[in-house]
Amino acid sequence: MDPFIRVEGVVCPLDRSDVDTDQIIPKQFLKRIERTGFGEFLFWDWRGEEGFPLEQPAYAGAPILVAGRNFGCGSSREHAPWALEDHGFRAVIAPSFADIFRTNCTKIGMLPVELPEDQVRILMDQAVGEPGTTAVIDLERQVVIAADGREFAFTIDPVIRERLLNGWDDIALTLTHEAEISAFERDHEREGPVTTPFA
Repeated sequence: MDPFIRVEGVVCPLDRSDVDTDQIIPKQFLKRIERTGFGEFLFWDWRGEEGFPLEQPAYAGAPILVAGRNFGCGSSREHAPWALEDHGFRAVIAPSFADIFRTNCTKIGMLPVELPEDQVRILMDQAVGEPGTTAVIDLERQVVIAADGREFAFTIDPVIRERLLNGWDDIALTLTHEAEISAFERDHEREGPVTTPFA
């Protein structure tokens, strides 16, 4: 996965709380075997609503989604962060996240940023009041920089932060220990008969 160091771009507001994974990507679209192609179905049931932000040109291509509390609740489906990523989002800012959703995000290189509700409201109001408003998320400094220059600090598990900054998925993280794994396999090689291919 790509390293996440800093993202700057349009903020897309989703002023709803308790957005569950079935609302993010409805069940009828889970038949794919690939991880891609889910973005076009993101928030499918809300797409026809008047004024829905994903339908407005000002928010097209936004890399940052700001939403209400308890974002990503419901089932543990990995397809929810896949759909957000496939649509183009690199980060989601909310007052709180469902634990499994948060973990699934970080495993694909998407950053869930948890901020106090009053700070989320500032970002939300700026994005709604002036569509096309931008913000910056700096993972190295662990700050969100609003359009007006205000900085909001956030915390993140240091291990997760290191993984995101380096772009390490589970396989890449395992391969950082390749020398130790090889040494273990060498030191614990089993002696004795082995199976041979049937000729």
